[in-house]
Amino acid sequence: MFENIRDDRQFAPATVRNREPILGVLRRVLPQRGTVLEVASGTGEHAVFFAPRLKPRFWLPSDPDPSSRVSIAAWRDYQPVETLLAPIDLDTRDPEWAQVLRAANANARPPVPELARSPICSIVCINMIHIAPWSAGLGLMAGAGQILPPGGILYLYGPFKENGQHTSPSNVAFDSLLRDRDPSWGVRDLEQVVEAAAQQGLQWQETVEMPANNRSVVFCRT
Repeated sequence: MFENIRDDRQFAPATVRNREPILGVLRRVLPQRGTVLEVASGTGEHAVFFAPRLKPRFWLPSDPDPSSRVSIAAWRDYQPVETLLAPIDLDTRDPEWAQVLRAANANARPPVPELARSPICSIVCINMIHIAPWSAGLGLMAGAGQILPPGGILYLYGPFKENGQHTSPSNVAFDSLLRDRDPSWGVRDLEQVVEAAAQQGLQWQETVEMPANNRSVVFCRT
C-alpha cells in the first residue's frame, strides 16, 4: 500500500535556462572559499544546483517568503548536499538584516552557526531587484557593504537598462508588465545601480551579457 508523499518543491522554468550560464560566471568571479549568501532564493532550484558545483564553498539560501523557504527546504531534502545550508528568513528592506548575519559571522550565534568556520565571502542575488521595490535593492547593497570582507563579491543577475535605454523590445514589454503589477517594480538603470553600490563601498568590476537579454553584474567590496 502506497503512502501519499507530500512534495513541497516549487519549479521556475527560467532556472533551467539560466543556471549553466550563471554558474560559468560564478566559478570565475567568486572567492575560492567561504559561504555564499543567496538573497531571494525563490524556489531553491538555483541553490540545490550551485551548491554541489561550487564546493568547497558553502551556500546559504534565504527568502522573506515562507512558502519559498518551504520549497528550498524541500529541494534540500530531495537532493542533499553537505555544503547547502538551511534557508533563512531575510528581507533586505529590513535595516537590521545585515547586523544579524554579521553577528552570526563573528560569534557563531543563530541563525547560522556554520558561519563561524566559513564566513560569508560573497552575496548572489538573481532576479530580485526588478521584482521588488527599489528599497530592496538599496537595502541589499547597504547590507553587502556591511557584511562582505575586502575582496568580497556581490553578484547581480537580471535585465537592466543601459544608458537609460532598454536593451531589447522584450525587456520593454517585461518592464511594462512589472510596473502594471506593482508601480514600485521595474527594470533598473545599470548606472543607477552602480552608483548606489559605490556609495556602499562596492566597486563595479564587470558586466557580462547573458542569454535572454539579461546581464551579470559583478561588484567587489573595497
